[in-house]
Amino acid sequence: MKNKLFSHLLKLFLLICLLSTSTSMYAQYSASWESLDKRATPEWWTDAKFGIFIHWGLYSVPAYAPVNEVEGVYEKYAEHYYNRLIEGNELFKKFHNKHYGDNFSYADFAPMFKAAHFDPSEWAELFKEAGAKYVVLTSKHHDGFCLWPSTQTPIWNSVAMGPHVDIIDTLSTAVRDAGLRFGLYYSLLEWANPLYSTQTIDKWVYSHMIPQMKELVNNYQPEVIFSDGEWDYDSNTLKSEEFLQWLYNDSPVKNTVVVNDRWGKETRSKHGDYYTTEYDLVHNNIGIGDKADHPWEESRGIGTSYGYNQFETTEHYLSSKQLITILIEKVSNGGNFLLNIGPDASGIIPVIMQERLLNMGKWLKVNGE
Repeated sequence: MKNKLFSHLLKLFLLICLLSTSTSMYAQYSASWESLDKRATPEWWTDAKFGIFIHWGLYSVPAYAPVNEVEGVYEKYAEHYYNRLIEGNELFKKFHNKHYGDNFSYADFAPMFKAAHFDPSEWAELFKEAGAKYVVLTSKHHDGFCLWPSTQTPIWNSVAMGPHVDIIDTLSTAVRDAGLRFGLYYSLLEWANPLYSTQTIDKWVYSHMIPQMKELVNNYQPEVIFSDGEWDYDSNTLKSEEFLQWLYNDSPVKNTVVVNDRWGKETRSKHGDYYTTEYDLVHNNIGIGDKADHPWEESRGIGTSYGYNQFETTEHYLSSKQLITILIEKVSNGGNFLLNIGPDASGIIPVIMQERLLNMGKWLKVNGE
């Protein structure tokens, strides 16, 4: 009798230990930066060194930003077209009214975003030939237009409008078939969404933003989440720590996912699996570069914009040699290089961008690790 009782107690003890171990393995992070920052950056990302960024959306239709008339980096971003119109920027208004008329709204670009020549397999093969190890696509930029059929945005997306294609699904499949890792950029803000305001920010976070991010993770399992548009609110207001707790503990990519540092207006170069610069800036400040003691990544376009800008010429594009030099500099200082390409509205990657990528690939085949 005593032996049976001892045996039962031993089994119970072992079961408790097993459950405790299981819990500690899969629920090891709490919703606090102190806890989340203890997570090690997955090695696949630090080993990858070189990735491709893709900015593609409705802004690819007008494909405009001034290139010679302005000095600031951000003023040359074609993907900011919608907000420049909202702000009443004179250069953007002049271009828009001349080519589309003052009664033509930004939403009217949606039927024109046809992606008629979009070939995800060709894209993926190009990125592989370029020597890239991962690809990050804009799932939704600040205009709110989604490249997947989001349940949170049932009309304003690429399946309901424009190309009528789940772009994330088709591209993620092609990229993975090519042997590359796939990630997604996601904007925490939307310029024209009425919920995105101080009065309704909690509703925005809990009824739109977090459900949408979880939808992306569950449906497409991105291994990079490049968050952006974090500058209006702190991470506590945006509940970023709550989302990342779920991502690290319970999501389908909990063991391999890598996230950046854009989760609240106070988080850049402080929190996240890796820190970010763009065009060597940290949101209008000096880039971190070799001063970083944490994984980091520089992103930039081949020209002056992320989104396709039809008015960029050869003088605005970096040469292959210049791009290779940047790659060497970033990697030698412990960083990754995420090089952006901007396809046009039909889905064609400009030839000059393809040429630059292929030249980088040739160099990497000889000199890469």
